[in-house]
Amino acid sequence: MSVYSMTGYASVQRNSANELSENEQKNVPATRLGLEIRAVNSRFLDLSFRLPDELRACEPALRERLTACLKRGKVELRAALESTSSGTLAEPSVRLLQRLNAIQDNVKAWLPSAQVLSVADAIRLASNDSPATQDWQAELLTLTDTALQALVSARAREGERLATMLQDRIAQLRALAAKAQPLIPQLVAQQRQRFMDRWQEAMGLADGGQLPDAAQDRALTEATAFAIRIDVAEELTRLASHLDELERLILKGGEIGKRLDFLIQELHREANTMGSKSAALELTHISVDMKVLIEQMREQVQNIE
Repeated sequence: MSVYSMTGYASVQRNSANELSENEQKNVPATRLGLEIRAVNSRFLDLSFRLPDELRACEPALRERLTACLKRGKVELRAALESTSSGTLAEPSVRLLQRLNAIQDNVKAWLPSAQVLSVADAIRLASNDSPATQDWQAELLTLTDTALQALVSARAREGERLATMLQDRIAQLRALAAKAQPLIPQLVAQQRQRFMDRWQEAMGLADGGQLPDAAQDRALTEATAFAIRIDVAEELTRLASHLDELERLILKGGEIGKRLDFLIQELHREANTMGSKSAALELTHISVDMKVLIEQMREQVQNIE
């Protein structure tokens, strides 16, 4: 299964003239239905619609389609009907003119002072009451399905790029962890020798004499306590476990954004603990480099569905 980004865009349109016969195209103004879907990251699925009055009745069906395909993200769907007739006018049919004349006679019978219909009135009524008017509601749902397919494909391509970036950062974190692993025994050995040297100086045995057993035990105890304080083996083990789980989720794909976000927080915690336990400048640098990589991952994980 693919990894999907929450960011994407799709746009489609359809012209009414493509769906009508040549005779109908003469009587109906050409109209274009345009539809676009924009999506950005969000904690939950947040849908919004901007529809003309003629298409507002489609919102429940549109919401159902978007909910079935998308799980997270702030998604905006816009639709617009635009005339493409370039100034051409719809020609009223004879039947429509007869109806308008009959209606006008009935109105005049009750309201003798009412004004007669003008040519402009007849043309306007013809454009609003044409029998060949397109069923845009059905067309809107078809276009929405097409746009959703394009949007999902765009989100999949972006998700693939994000997954590649995450895999690269995971490899770099593993390399840093491997670099930190052998530093701990070296630091413990160095600190143990330092304690022994200080005890020798304190006991006046700097000339190379042997420490008393009690003093030597004390020095070993201090060295052991220090080793416990700086031991980051547990943090490195947990960090490796979190990286394994990240890789597993990325390979699995699907709705993994929230779980990735949680694991990134855990990685950051382990890197912080390593930094606080650091007893050498090199280990501090490794901790800082880890936190930089983890922050880069956190920013990108926010965009994964």
